[in-house]
Amino acid sequence: MSSATQPPTKDVSIGVAPPGFRMPATLQLGPVSLQVSDLARSLEYYLRVLGLRVLRQGDGEVTLAAHGDDVPLVHLRERRGVRPASRQGLLGLYHFAVLLPERAALGRFIAHLAELGERAGASDHLVSEALYLRDPDGLGIEVYADRPRTDWRADGGQIVMATEPLDLAAVVAAAHGEPWNGMPAGTRMGHVHLHVADLDEASRFYHEALGLDRMVWSYPGALFLAAGGYHHHLGLNTWAGTGARPAGEQDARLLEWRIALPATQAARARESLEAAGRAVTPADGGWRTTDPWGTALVVTGDLND
Repeated sequence: MSSATQPPTKDVSIGVAPPGFRMPATLQLGPVSLQVSDLARSLEYYLRVLGLRVLRQGDGEVTLAAHGDDVPLVHLRERRGVRPASRQGLLGLYHFAVLLPERAALGRFIAHLAELGERAGASDHLVSEALYLRDPDGLGIEVYADRPRTDWRADGGQIVMATEPLDLAAVVAAAHGEPWNGMPAGTRMGHVHLHVADLDEASRFYHEALGLDRMVWSYPGALFLAAGGYHHHLGLNTWAGTGARPAGEQDARLLEWRIALPATQAARARESLEAAGRAVTPADGGWRTTDPWGTALVVTGDLND
C-alpha cells in the first residue's frame, strides 16, 4: 500500500476540515488526461523517459500505466497544432505528480535519467523527495517518493513542507545499484498541482464546496489540500501571475483530472457542490465539474464503501 492511501499516523487534527461535506480518507486520484500536439512524439517520451507502458491505444489517443500494473495513470489525446505550454504559466496545470511506491524506485529513476542525459529539477519537500520534468509540449511532471508519515512534522496545525536541495546521491544509493525497469507496480497518481488566479476563491471551491481539507496555507503563493491526513492531493498556486489566462483549446493542457470515491461519498460530494451553486454534469463513471478557471474534474464512485 502506498503512503498516499495509508491511514494517517500522526495527529488527525492536523489541517482544517471543510465546513460541510468532508472528503473521505479512502480518496484515490485517477488518471490525468492531457492534450498534446504530436501523439507519437509524446508517447516516445512517456515510454522512454518516464518508463510507462501502453495500456490502451486508439485513434489519436493512448492510455498509459506502470509495468505490472493495470491502473491507468496518464491519458494522452492528440490535437495537432496546439501551442506548447508556456513556461510563464497558464491557468490550469502546473504539474501532475506520479508517486513511486518506495525511495529505491526514485533512486533507480534518477540513475535512469542520468544514463539518458535527461535534465530534471530536484527538491526535498521534507514530506517527500521529488524530481521535476517537462514533456515535449512543456507540460509539467513531478516524479516523487514519500517519506514515512512518522517523519512528517506539523507546526500550527499545518504539515511542514519546504523546497530544499535534494541529496541526489543518497537517493541513488537507496537503489543499491538495481537497474531501472520502468515505472514499478504500485505507482499511482499522487497529486495534481494547478495554477489558479486567486487562492481564496480556489479555497471556496475545493475546500468549502468540494470538501478537501486545507493542509498547508503558509507556503508563499500556494495552498495545499488533501483527504485523510495526506500532505496534499491537490496543490494550488498563483505563480502564473496577475492576468494569466486559462489554458484553452489551442494549448497543450490538462483536459481533466479524476478523483475516485465510494459511490455514497461521490453522491455527497456532488450534493455539496450543487448546494454551493456549482455546476455539475454527468460524466463517464460519475460526474464532472469545472473550477472557476475552467479546469475540469471528474469524480467517480468506483471504490468500495
